[in-house]
Amino acid sequence: MVERFLDALWVENGLSENTLAAYRRDLCGFDRWLRPRGVALAEAGEADLTAYLAAQYRIGRKLRSNARLLSTLRRFYRYLVREGRRGDDPSADISSPRLGRPLPHTLSETQVEALLAAPDTGQPVGLRDRAMLELLYASGLRVSELVALEADNINLNQGVARIVGKGDKERLVPVGEEALRWIVRYLRDARPALLRGASVEPLFVSRKACAMSRQAFWYRVRQYAKKVRIFTHLSPHTLRHAFATHLVNHGADLRVVQMLLGHSDLSTTQIYTHVARERLRQLHARHHPRG
Repeated sequence: MVERFLDALWVENGLSENTLAAYRRDLCGFDRWLRPRGVALAEAGEADLTAYLAAQYRIGRKLRSNARLLSTLRRFYRYLVREGRRGDDPSADISSPRLGRPLPHTLSETQVEALLAAPDTGQPVGLRDRAMLELLYASGLRVSELVALEADNINLNQGVARIVGKGDKERLVPVGEEALRWIVRYLRDARPALLRGASVEPLFVSRKACAMSRQAFWYRVRQYAKKVRIFTHLSPHTLRHAFATHLVNHGADLRVVQMLLGHSDLSTTQIYTHVARERLRQLHARHHPRG
């Protein structure tokens, strides 16, 4: 039964082996819990599901993991209903646990300065990386937007870049004088050396005279972080989060930050006000005599 369900998921959705393995673990775990209670997996009722979810929570399973478990059970029982193997869905009336949105990991302004200064700008690759890091932090781009940026889409005279974001939505973002300075140096001293006579549209290119990949750039960011002894959690969005957080910390209007980030919904941007408040709370606790 479980394997047929997983086969159907693979055919319909093309899920990865890791995802299918997670579904299998969830369903086999529930099946093992049901057996001593004399209930077959395909015949479990709503009370069985809620009791199992509660038991998982009591033994320390996190809300987010329980929400994923419930999602697995929902898909399984909907599959059984669709296939005519049972007439009802026992998960239909079970509400998903309310999850607090995790705060994005970011860097302090001092850490950002150290990271930006990490590349060896005496080398073409290092000069390229410095320009990429400066632009990423100055404009709050997604890494995918950064590596896809074409040379013709940045106006060095006006200091703006035309970015094509999610859903092919375009936005204009300011670049800033410091980032512009590094981009000009890269265009003059590094890009021709990397291209070796080739002609490509992307602004930032690799040693192979082709566009940088997200993975290659992210690998280099992690290497630079190690170099300057930044051991906090990093993600491809870390400098984007730092861009937004530092703007909010310095009093930027939230709707302006929303526009710069290319968020379609203001609620997505509001997470950065929580980051700023959490930072203030930590500073108060650390430095106030009654913190």
